[in-house]
Amino acid sequence: MTFHERLLAETQAERLSLLSIPIIQDALAGIIQRQDYEAFLQQAYHHVRHTVPLLMACGSRLPARLEWLRTAVGEYIEEEMGHHEWVLDDLAACGLDRDAAATSSPSAATELMVAYAYDTIARGNPVGFFGMVLVLEGTSVALATRAAVAIESGLGLPRNAFSYLLSHGDLDVEHVGFFEGLMNRLDDSDDQAAVIHAARRFYRLYGDIFRGLRADTAANREAA
Repeated sequence: MTFHERLLAETQAERLSLLSIPIIQDALAGIIQRQDYEAFLQQAYHHVRHTVPLLMACGSRLPARLEWLRTAVGEYIEEEMGHHEWVLDDLAACGLDRDAAATSSPSAATELMVAYAYDTIARGNPVGFFGMVLVLEGTSVALATRAAVAIESGLGLPRNAFSYLLSHGDLDVEHVGFFEGLMNRLDDSDDQAAVIHAARRFYRLYGDIFRGLRADTAANREAA
């Protein structure tokens, strides 16, 4: 069994728990409300804008023995530049104020996930950051295109309101193969353990963002 196969096997329970979250199941069925999708985009912006800074931080902390992985991080950075702007474009296409979205605050769940990512890199083993890559890219491949088509049909929003989901469904298919190759080059047991541990945590943390979307939306309405 390759390390990538072991990584998937040892995090399967956490992955299935994420995919079973009601709002995700509703999105796949095309039965979510417009405010659900807008809330998803808003939180996506707040974590996607950290992707490049996190990759840079990870690359800077990798040891010399993993120079090949630092090179791969550089490729990821090139690919991920500007993706947070796509999310803002989608929010604007939904009729929301782009500048207000950009200056809003993240939910507690989003803030905690991002903070854990930075902490993993700074305090733990920086290779653990690839646990987050597994969770976010793997979830995109499994859900993004299917969910975008279902939501578009159900809500009647224009196609340009789905640039983030549609682009990531296709883009991350390519990334998954790249990611698999990188993971299978990791031969240090501590590095492997760090990725597995972080992936389990990120499945939970990312799931908490989805679990809180509707509650956060209701709270914001009351505050308004």
